[in-house]
Amino acid sequence: MSVVFSVRSAAGSEGLEHWQEEVFRTFVPLRITLPKDEPFDGRISSNRVGPLQVSTVDCDRGRVDRTPQLIARDSADFLYVGLQRSGRAHVEQDARSAEISSDDLALYDTTRPYTLRFPQRFRMQVLLVPRSLLPQPESDLQRVTATAVHQDVGLGKVILPFLQGLVDHAPGFSPMVGEQLAANAVNLVGTLLAERLDHETQDTPGGSLALLLRLKAFIDLHLADPDLSLASIAREHRISVRYLHRLFEGESTTAARWIQHRRLEECRGELSRHSPVAPTVAAVARRWGFINAAHFSRAFRAAYGTSPSEWRADVRAKRPV
Repeated sequence: MSVVFSVRSAAGSEGLEHWQEEVFRTFVPLRITLPKDEPFDGRISSNRVGPLQVSTVDCDRGRVDRTPQLIARDSADFLYVGLQRSGRAHVEQDARSAEISSDDLALYDTTRPYTLRFPQRFRMQVLLVPRSLLPQPESDLQRVTATAVHQDVGLGKVILPFLQGLVDHAPGFSPMVGEQLAANAVNLVGTLLAERLDHETQDTPGGSLALLLRLKAFIDLHLADPDLSLASIAREHRISVRYLHRLFEGESTTAARWIQHRRLEECRGELSRHSPVAPTVAAVARRWGFINAAHFSRAFRAAYGTSPSEWRADVRAKRPV
């Protein structure tokens, strides 16, 4: 369920104090500066998606500062992923600055001072990602904040549409689906960070973890392809199949089992959705890369203790009429 707060006030009215209080509650303590002698109109909506908070801010122009004094007051430890949906923003942090326009993305960290300037009315979607979920140390994150990621360039072509859709449709996700999508979002953000840091993945400290995040993101993007194989994954990332196996050893699984696990998760999520014209179990299995219905049924039962048909029937029986 969305939590929504809105303010529409004349210049200098006490409604602006309520706006600042709500920004504090939604994000972290911030200093908000608005143009004098101008009316103000603003709206914030927030949802939870697994461990992530996703919020949309739609308001008139202004400036936001995260100061050392406010950090000392509240040392919340998040990486903010700011998706600019309309208007423009100027982001400053770690001695860098970036201009972001509609459909661009910028990263900033709540543990260090930053400034956001919005010269016109804007709409921004923000994902609050707990730093504990990301593998990169603070020294690495300081190298990628306040840089623009564009939707039509590189990884932005894949990551931005996914994150935008996550925020847009957050109110409709069940807790189970939300948890799965949040895990995918964190993996994609980690992949973006690794790509920005440009690690030599096999030779530098932490490089194998960055590569593992890229591999998982690649697997997620190709789950529906029945020809997805360890050889094709290794070839795409210019590593050996043997090294691919070694990367997954730390996950207490194998690469093949990880692929099957992710496919089963997607199948279970689709079988749990309410739809007036529900696809057959076999169609769902094919959609997520299972080419043998019997194998799919056995794997599903081994993972969840019930058959796909029984799972769907049980979910429908529990759904309120």
